[in-house]
Amino acid sequence: MAMLENLFLRQGSLKSLLDSVRRRRSSSDADDDPNPIPQLSPLANSVLSRCSRILLLSTQELQQLFETELPDSLKQPDTYARHLLEFCSYKALHFVTRRPDYLADKEFQSLTFDMMLAWEAPATESESLSKGTACVPEVEDEDGGSLFYTNSTSMAVQVDDKKTVGSEAFKRIVSACPSVADVITVQNLFDALTSTSCGQLHFLIYSKYLKSLDKVLKSAKGLIGSSFTSNLQLADGEIILDVDGVMPTQPVLQHVGIAAWPGRLTLTNYALYFESLGVGSYDKPARYDLATDLKQVVKREMTGPLGTRLFDKAVMYKSTTITEPIFLEFPEFKGHTRRDYWLAIIREVLNMHRFIKKFNLKEIQREEVLSMAILGIFRYRAVKEAFHMAPSHFKSTLAFNLTEKLPKGDIILEALYSQLLLLHTGFQRHNTESVSNKSQAALLPASLLTLSRLGLMSLKDPYMTEEKDLSGWVVRVGVQSPLELALRESICHSGRVEAARATLDQVKVEGIDTNLAVMQALLFPLVELGKYLRFLSSWEDPFKSIMFLAVSLYVVYRGWISYILPCSFLSIAIIMIWNKYRSKGKPLEGFQVTPPPNKNAVEQLLILQEGISQLETYVQAANIILLKLRALLLGAMPQATDLVVLYLIAMAAVFAFVPIKHLLVLAFLEVFTREMPLRKYTSDRLLRRIREWWVRIPAAPVQLLRSEENKKK
Repeated sequence: MAMLENLFLRQGSLKSLLDSVRRRRSSSDADDDPNPIPQLSPLANSVLSRCSRILLLSTQELQQLFETELPDSLKQPDTYARHLLEFCSYKALHFVTRRPDYLADKEFQSLTFDMMLAWEAPATESESLSKGTACVPEVEDEDGGSLFYTNSTSMAVQVDDKKTVGSEAFKRIVSACPSVADVITVQNLFDALTSTSCGQLHFLIYSKYLKSLDKVLKSAKGLIGSSFTSNLQLADGEIILDVDGVMPTQPVLQHVGIAAWPGRLTLTNYALYFESLGVGSYDKPARYDLATDLKQVVKREMTGPLGTRLFDKAVMYKSTTITEPIFLEFPEFKGHTRRDYWLAIIREVLNMHRFIKKFNLKEIQREEVLSMAILGIFRYRAVKEAFHMAPSHFKSTLAFNLTEKLPKGDIILEALYSQLLLLHTGFQRHNTESVSNKSQAALLPASLLTLSRLGLMSLKDPYMTEEKDLSGWVVRVGVQSPLELALRESICHSGRVEAARATLDQVKVEGIDTNLAVMQALLFPLVELGKYLRFLSSWEDPFKSIMFLAVSLYVVYRGWISYILPCSFLSIAIIMIWNKYRSKGKPLEGFQVTPPPNKNAVEQLLILQEGISQLETYVQAANIILLKLRALLLGAMPQATDLVVLYLIAMAAVFAFVPIKHLLVLAFLEVFTREMPLRKYTSDRLLRRIREWWVRIPAAPVQLLRSEENKKK
């Protein structure tokens, strides 16, 4: 087996490997054709046959390895076929992905897609798939055979253009290939590829993605050691991720103050470079560090000539090493997709280095995280260039950007860190004979090995080139890792956040006068209460004023003032419970607001002034807060309502039994000690949980009622 692996790594094609295999197998007897396994479906047997041909093991030998290497819990009758298929698929995929050019190989694309199809119907009782017309022709060698098929007559079921794959099969198979997908973002990648096919992946789309990814990887490899990098003077291990501004029709403009220069922008895994365009050549590049902790801020911004804010097509970069922020503008005729793409990949590099610094990663852990981010950006480029699409808020295919957006994304990062700790432990013990191949398989850095095999990164550890059995090196057969479990929990919460976020666009109204009208209607009870208190304080009705004063003095005299807040919290809790059970989960009716009369053209132009626009944003945000509170008050979200009710009751109990002065002291200590090193982590985490809970609250709907006079006009 070792001799075959060495030969496989030296030779560059599947055809050469098959020739060597056939020379070793000089006799072509009946034992060459493996017998089908009774528990598997025809397609699963076909995939298993191709895996056995790749690994030079019979299907019975593969089944025996499965029986001996995996625990009994994975051999239950109802899951036996699927787990056996996963086991053989992972072994074969690890073997074929050692070649640097496997992504563009049509046979690899066909094999992996058939693995997904077989994963969905692995057992004999599963519905058998019709053969159909293959959308990818089989590549044969001189002897008429293919490495991926069991014999020259192509007994395997080839991919049909009518067959599709679901998300679970896609996640379980392609996650074993770090170049194709990452465990954290594999679901979002599937959603991006199936955005126009109702959640089912077609082979033509899958093949197009792999070809685009292969093109991106080859382009990145071609930049290594080229004359293009000589002007940048890249450090050891620094890889170019993307370049923009090379075409004269698509320049990149750097704004500093009121001045702007065209030039070329380059992003690496450590920094951002801008080379101003001089006379016939580029000037010395300006380097903006992304790896060092310089309190960098990267965000979208508006730019224009002479410092005006006209075009929303720029990225702002600010750090402690530069006196004023720089703006990188990406001009395009329509939209701002170029800017959004560069903003995403710059933030991915920045967030990746923040993760490294947060957990103080060193050596192999740091190299693995760098490799993860590099592969993620290449996949992001491949999807963009092949399908010209941009992900939504929670559908990013960049792992570290995604964890910043997802609820409980910090838990995902902690699970990733725990996985990296196992990496470190495994490499410290890899030379000892007590460590089995199985434990090594779980601890080797998959992303780093992938970049090495693709020729994009060199390995510092000599053991890395001598690894033997890496089956299950990315995903485990029939098992979900703690990282996958943390991701699943976070995604469950993100669904609520997306639903709540969708309600925000429905309740936002345009115009400062209209927003003020909505706020006035929402605050109507408080406004009326304030008017009544003002009325009492004005002594326009002496009798009512005297009664209010007498009651207030009596409450203070009896010491009942400490019960005012508890009674208020209990009253609100009772109202919320009553509204919750009265509505019984029904959607809230629209909040009816009568907008003011329409403005004429001159008034509208005055409203568009920058100060008023900012005020409109503030009022809009305040309305959203009030509408969310209204949704909680009316029991629109039962789970959140229950939580608020419990907290209100708890607060009522605290204010009832704890003296006010003690509460004031505790409140002061809470605010004053929040930034203490001992409390900073826990307080930041608590604030994040509160924010994540708040964004999951939907806003109550708003319905604008036009007056009859306005309708006639």
